[in-house]
Amino acid sequence: MAAGNHSTVTEFILAGLTEKPELQLPLFLFFLGVYVVTVVGNLGMITLIGLSSHLHTPMYYFLSRLSFIDLCYSTVITPKMLVNFVTEKNIISYPECMTQLYFFAFFVISECHILAVMAYDRYVAICKPLLYNVTMSYQVCSWLVVEVYMMGLIGATAHTGCMLRVVFCKDKIVNHYFCDLFPLLELSCSSTYINEVVLLCFSIFNFLVPTLTILGSYVSIIASILRIRSTEGRSKAFSTCTSHILVVTIFYGSAAFVYLQPSNVISMDQGKVSSVFYTIIVPMLNPLIYSLRNKDVKVALNKIIEKRLSCINEDF
Repeated sequence: MAAGNHSTVTEFILAGLTEKPELQLPLFLFFLGVYVVTVVGNLGMITLIGLSSHLHTPMYYFLSRLSFIDLCYSTVITPKMLVNFVTEKNIISYPECMTQLYFFAFFVISECHILAVMAYDRYVAICKPLLYNVTMSYQVCSWLVVEVYMMGLIGATAHTGCMLRVVFCKDKIVNHYFCDLFPLLELSCSSTYINEVVLLCFSIFNFLVPTLTILGSYVSIIASILRIRSTEGRSKAFSTCTSHILVVTIFYGSAAFVYLQPSNVISMDQGKVSSVFYTIIVPMLNPLIYSLRNKDVKVALNKIIEKRLSCINEDF
């Protein structure tokens, strides 16, 4: 990722969310709070699933992977964005920018596919319950997670590799709060045709394939739920899916708004606002949604708290 191969630019300046001085401190405090909640929530979810034996199921195994991905790609973006609120110029070197782009692409693409895997898991659990333990064995779950990371690796390598061939020669102000694809391409002094084709193809694949998997899974799930005669049975079956549906809607909605439209259709400011949702807000919301709306997680958390309190009482 050396800067000297093609580009004369050795560093970029991240413009950030806003240039208004009066908003810098409030936004810094707000996003700092969001990041703290994100770290605590996702680390807490990973720890809780690891410590609670009755959460050692495929559903919660995938949920722990989702929390790991959320934690990582929020960490790739948010700390650097916070710097922008407290410094006059948020400078990022060319290698750092390409590294941020690589890991951002890796974790976001991985999130797209892990959400599809979680939908498939719910499909098997509700539509084929007798085959669930065989179909979603530990080996199968492990391979599915490996495939998720492979999709992220391939996509991130393709996007970053294409970006490394782009020549940056004059303007170095990135009109965003992190090194994203569209803002960087706007600074190019060379042709970006290949980059735009690769971006469109990978965006369609990484959104279309998971989206079709999710839609197909939920069509089958809804059909199976409607065949359940008891109202209680329907409610219980559907309750296992509501958290996932909410997460998918927020993530895919905001990401699709940015990446599945031509760059000349939306303004960069609109892209920034949409990016905030899937890069910063969604990683915070995921553990909250799954903990507040999930009975198993609540029970596991209460058991651990009770166990810790009893240990403290015994010491005294």
